[in-house]
Order: sequence, then structure tokens, then C-alpha cells
Amino acid sequence: MPWKLRALLMTAPLLLPLAPALGADKENEKAKEKEKPADAVSAALGREIIGPRRTMTETIDYVEAVLPRMPEVKSVAEWDDYAAKVRREVFEKVIFRGEAAAWRDARTRVEWLDTMEGGPGYRIKKLRYEALPGLWIPALLYEPEELAGKVPVVLNVNGHESKGKAADYKQIRCINQAKRGMLALNVEWLGMGQFANKDYAHDLINHIDLCGASGISTHYLAMSRAIDLLLGLEHADPKRVAVTGLSGGGWQTIFISSFDTRVTLTGPVAGYSSYFTRLKFFSDLGDAEQTPCDLGTVTDYAVMTAMMAPRPTLLTFNAKDNCCFAAPHALQPLLDAARPIFKLYGKPDALRSHVNEDPGDHNYGLDNRQALYRMLGDHFFAGRNDYDPKEIASDSEVKSKDELNVPLPDGNASLHSLALDLSKKLPRDPALPNTNRDDAARWRDRQRERLRALLQARRLDTEAAETGTEERDGVHSTFWRLKAGPWSVPVVELTKGDAAPKETVLVLADEGRKAAATAEIVRDQLAEGRRVLAVDPFYVGEARIAERDYLFALMVATIGERPLGMQASQIAAETRWARAERKAGPVLIVADGPRTSVMALAAAGLEGSAIGALELRRSLGSLKELIETKASYPSAPELFAFGLLGDFDIPQLAALAAPRPVVFVKPSDRAKRELAGLKDVYAAWGVEHEPLR
Repeated sequence: MPWKLRALLMTAPLLLPLAPALGADKENEKAKEKEKPADAVSAALGREIIGPRRTMTETIDYVEAVLPRMPEVKSVAEWDDYAAKVRREVFEKVIFRGEAAAWRDARTRVEWLDTMEGGPGYRIKKLRYEALPGLWIPALLYEPEELAGKVPVVLNVNGHESKGKAADYKQIRCINQAKRGMLALNVEWLGMGQFANKDYAHDLINHIDLCGASGISTHYLAMSRAIDLLLGLEHADPKRVAVTGLSGGGWQTIFISSFDTRVTLTGPVAGYSSYFTRLKFFSDLGDAEQTPCDLGTVTDYAVMTAMMAPRPTLLTFNAKDNCCFAAPHALQPLLDAARPIFKLYGKPDALRSHVNEDPGDHNYGLDNRQALYRMLGDHFFAGRNDYDPKEIASDSEVKSKDELNVPLPDGNASLHSLALDLSKKLPRDPALPNTNRDDAARWRDRQRERLRALLQARRLDTEAAETGTEERDGVHSTFWRLKAGPWSVPVVELTKGDAAPKETVLVLADEGRKAAATAEIVRDQLAEGRRVLAVDPFYVGEARIAERDYLFALMVATIGERPLGMQASQIAAETRWARAERKAGPVLIVADGPRTSVMALAAAGLEGSAIGALELRRSLGSLKELIETKASYPSAPELFAFGLLGDFDIPQLAALAAPRPVVFVKPSDRAKRELAGLKDVYAAWGVEHEPLR
């Protein structure tokens, strides 16, 4: 034993008396504090009711039941009609809604910049192109030095790679394409490489969604404009147009290839799987761009794979992928969907798959690249004896990130700036009803239906199951599992003393009913002699999905649901249950936090008689604050409901609840400015009420 360690052990008893001086006393105090039994309210709020996985399993079952499946078709004509319908509906219902329709109609602009020496047989041209008005994408064209006639063109996209277009494996792929006589375009992806900053974060497309424009259009246009660019080149062969990329680039590859029939060969690598697969293998649950709002109402990725038929399709996956889309689970469902359609066309060999075993991880390495070269050779260079699919060694020609930098114009648009600009014009009709009762009632009825449609809200039937009761320190607790439609909602009912409660209050909190702040709210309400219903609606507290978290909210939105609509529908159903079954009058809702405050407002907008009043703490003054602060989608997925800001901001939602009292407790200065007109709304109803406290 080393002498220093032996000496330390020998003197350890002498060091023990010094422990309090080293802070052990504080740790002991904390430990004793934890050992203290929780008071009756905290203990009741902390009791498990539905369990940690129920919301997840219910969500999976619900989503799986409505996702589109492969249709049964018996002829090429029947399939062609179906595929054309899917493309049309995806464009209309998913990609080009709102302002995105105007972006689509803009002219493709390209600016050619410097040309740099590449390596033997090719040069690299720097360029930028305008994906949509004001948003320029940096790109590199790898061009053979000797060009004659028409040659194949390849759009090379990439995934979540910090080096972006400068990634060595991507450069080598583009170099090899150019050395084989192809025009290879290497484009930057939003959020990566030169776009690696928070203004291009992918979940900002949800901010664009909030404004009623399709955020996914930014990704689609970045790719479709690149194809415009390629096909505008003098030597481009429109019959030989390929797209390929890894991971998020694999997603981009299938996304553009399925819907843009100008693509004649596709080669996605480890980039996607069917939504049905993702519900079983959570590693595949995709980010905002991979799970765009409402895509799952029209199609699934397995169907999209079949939509490639009869165009040559190479599906490349990795056997031991340490990221996502591993071959053992991701590949077969895609082949099962697509093979019958390729056979229908008489082109079964046009659909191929390749599984990389070495190294088998998340890669677009040599083995996967050579699989692509073989595919390109067989379909773009058929009959050419001089075509060799073996990779041409080019490591020494790889350039640095700085060398490949492409200047962008000052003030280049970003996902953040696009959302910010859109939000400035919203809501489209911000006026509040402030003249008379009749006008206010007509406005309320009209806007209530609009809110219901925007949030896909519905009236949910409820079934209540009592899971236990508890009496402690004068507090009586009853634990309920409410089934509101397909969703289980945990509810803790609390009363204090023997007197019948004079009112019922439903308590919501962003941190869930177990939070310490919620306990204080509950104690205050009990002290006032009220019955308390502490509720965790979808995605809050016990009803939050712990595994892969917000990615399930994206799955809910892709099938046409809106998390906010689900939450508001649940809350409204709970107030009706309280009124009918618990013999409560109109329910007061107290919400603590920006998320649950909006849920409460939405519920009051949808539900009339069962909700009597609202008290909102820490509320936003405007949904625009989400955009201005670049709030992340995971932090509040329900607040990014598609198109909500087009008709409703916080003042409009609050006005929809009138003439019932809505009180904003200690509002921010922003909230005071935004909500100043609410007092006049109540005056129009003939009610004297001050909403700001």
C-alpha cells in the first residue's frame, strides 16, 4: 500500500471532528429534512395515480390507430392516381400553407462566386442560392474539368454534422462523383456548418408553424431550389438526377425524392423509418423537420418509399447503428411496403438495399459510399465498361472548413427572422369586442368555433375511477383516474374540515401537481373553504412522457392533433365532471405558469357553463414572446399550435372567456401593455372587472 494512502487511513479518525467545518453539518440537516414526513397536502399531491408510462402507451396506441397505411392497389394506374393524390395533399395540407405558398412561387436565384482548384480532373465553384425570399444557402459545385453533352447531377445533402458541407466523408463523396463525370452539388443544411447558430435551430420551424406558415417548407424549398439550380446547368441531364445524404440527410433525401418527381434516383443513408417503426423503437423518433405538423394525416415514410417506384432506390442502413434507424428494425418495413409497387411496375431490381456491417455504426463511410457508386453506375452509366465503382482515393484533396466557406449577404434571413417577421403582422384581426353585449356575444361565438377548429378540440366524455382515499391532519384526499376520451388524467381531490366546500377550484401548474408551489396554492384554496382538484393534463406532471419527451408531442401533431387542443379538451371535460358528478358549481381554474395559463384560457374559450372564472399566475403577455426569446419547442410544445397566432394572442384568448372573470396575478410589464384593453371588453358585456391584479 502506498505510504501516503496508509498515512491518510491512519489519521482518518483525527479528521472526523473537523467534518462539520467542512460542511457535513449542512448535508446532515438536508438529510434530516428529507426524512421528515410530508404534510397532508404534499403527500396527497405526490401520490402516484396513473403511473409513469400510461400516457406514453395511450399516445402510442392513439397515434398508431390513425396513421396512414399502404393501400391495396392492383394496377399501375391505380397506384399512380394514389401517389399523385398524396403528393398534392402533402403540398396543400403540409408543406405550402400560409405564407409558404408565396415562398414557393418566388423565382429561384443563384449567385456564382469564386472558383477554386479542386484536385485532378475537377474544380469547385462557390455559390449561394435563394431558398425563399431573403434566405440564401451556401453551396459548392464539384464540376468535372472536361464536360461534353449531358451528364448526371447529384444533390448531396447531410445531417446533424457540425462541419456541415465541410465534412470529410461528404467532400470525398462529391469528389468521387465529379471524377466520374457527374455534377455534384454540396449544400449546407440549416443549423449546421455555416448555419450553426441558434437562429437556424430546427425547432424554430415550429415558431413559423405558430404563425400559420408551414415551417417545413424552409427545408423543402432549400432542396427543391437546389434541384432547380442543378437542372439549370448547361450540361445537366434531367433524366439522371440523384439525391443522397446521411442521417438527417437521409431524411432530406427521401423527403424531396418522394414528392419531387424530377429526382430519378435516390440514396438515403440511415436517415428514416416508418412512423409505425418509430413508435416501437424510440431511437428513431424524429426531430421537428422529420415529424412535420400534419404529415401523418396524409402519408407515412413507408408509403413515401413506395412512391419512389419505379425510380431507382437504394436504401442504405447500418447493422449496429449507434444513433438511430438501425438496419435490423428500420429496413424491412420499408422494403415490405415498396417491393409490391416496384414489382407492379415490372421494376423489382430498381429497389435495392445495402446493410453496412463494418464499421456498422452511424456512418456514410467507404462501404456505404461504394454502394452508392455501384447504384449510380448501374443506372446512370449502364453499359459503360470504363466505370469502376471502387472509390478513387481523394483524402489529400479534402479542404478545410474555412477554405470552403461561402460568403453570405448581410442580413441573411434565418428561421428566427422569418418567424419574427411573420409574427409582427399577427393576429390578423387583433381588435377586441369592446362596444356592446350583442357584438361581444357574436364575436365570442364566432371565435370559439375558430379556436375549436385550430386546436382540433372536441368534447370528451369522461369516466372516473376512484383509486383511493386518505384522511390526514384534517385534509380529506380522494384520488381519481379520469378517462377523458382516450386519455387518462390523474386528479387529486382535496377538502378540509367537515363543512361542505363553498366552491371548487381546479389547480394547474407547469411543474405538475407535485411541485412545491402547487402545494402552497392548494393550501391557500383549502384555507378559503374550497374543494381543490389538482390536475395534470396531457404532457404535465405525472401525465408527461418521460421517454423521448417532446418527440411524442411532435408525433401527436403530425397526425393532426394539437397538444394544446388535447389539454384544453381534457380540462373542459374535468370541469364538466366536477360540476355533474362532484356537485360543484362553475369551477374556478387557478393556473400557475405560462403553459398552463394558456391551457386554462383555451379551455375557457371552448367550455362555457362549467368554468366560472380564471386566475392566471406567471402568464405570458403575448405568444410572440415565444418567438422573440427563441423559446425551445421542448419547453412548451403545446404553445406552438399551428396557426394559433394568426387569430389568437393572449388578449384574444382572455376576451373569449368574458364575461367570466379572468384575473392575471402580478402580470409582467409586457402583459400589462398587451392586456390593457380587456377592461373595455368586460364593459361591453356590462360587467365592471379589473383583469390585472
